[in-house]
Amino acid sequence: MVHLHDIQDARTAIAGRIHQTPLLSSHSIGDRIGASFYLKAEPFQRTGSFKVRGVFNRLRLMTPEQRNAGVIGWSAGNHAAALAYAAKVEGIPCTVVMPETAAKSKVEACKSYGADIVQHGVGMETYNRMQQIREEKNLTLVHPFDDPEVMAGAGTIGLEILDDLPTVDVVVVPVGGGGLISGISTAIKSIHPQTKIYGVEPEGAAGLTAALREGKVVRLERTQTIADGLAAPFTGDNALEHIHAYVDDVVIVTDDEIAEALRFILERTKLLVEPAGAAATAALLSGKIPVPAASRVVSIASGGNVDTSRLREILA
Repeated sequence: MVHLHDIQDARTAIAGRIHQTPLLSSHSIGDRIGASFYLKAEPFQRTGSFKVRGVFNRLRLMTPEQRNAGVIGWSAGNHAAALAYAAKVEGIPCTVVMPETAAKSKVEACKSYGADIVQHGVGMETYNRMQQIREEKNLTLVHPFDDPEVMAGAGTIGLEILDDLPTVDVVVVPVGGGGLISGISTAIKSIHPQTKIYGVEPEGAAGLTAALREGKVVRLERTQTIADGLAAPFTGDNALEHIHAYVDDVVIVTDDEIAEALRFILERTKLLVEPAGAAATAALLSGKIPVPAASRVVSIASGGNVDTSRLREILA
């Protein structure tokens, strides 16, 4: 289990390498849900998403031998970009395996940081190809979500929320593989246990909901959602343990609800989020999360790396 002191140590270790992102209020969204509403704006983070927090925290623990050999990861985009960027900063060779369906803009972003990009399959096909390359080249895997150091890095978001809003009542977090909600919930529940934490999954990639129903990790052979940043093929074992301990409930949203939330956020707050970054707010706008009157609610806008062609389709 990741503990509060791990997250506090991560915050100290990665300070200066990441941004402390703003907590933005929105009266328009607040009026819709009947509460004081805030967006934790991770699109303003380096590489455009929260992912660099966990990556930098993981890389600092690598041995010289591991650094020389290089790192590998698999991702539809945000973790790939974060790993490529952080590895470049640290001078570590980097390989990223991305699904064939990855947005062109996200692939190009990773290439611009100097990473070796391999595109292969989707879902578990991409994961299995990554494992094959890792074993062949003896690379260190930097897991996108199911690694305690990655979770601790993500948990720094929770500390920042409490810095800006110490009496937060509800925090809503998008869920892919579960690392983000594991870190945030650990940080917040350890300091302010009465805060409610909710996870939100897309209908076409509901691996956590399946795992909670089955009582074990469920691997999804295929995922289909506009929220590609949440299309992890499974929720990790470590993440599942933290979610059982700290998360109050998990809900599912449709792609239509995500698209509507993205449009509403853009129109009312002028913040451009990717579909994964709109999922938490989608659950609030669709009434799927209980919001007590006059409560203080934070929605995690996890990233803003939306492909322009995809954005045109969503806004059409």
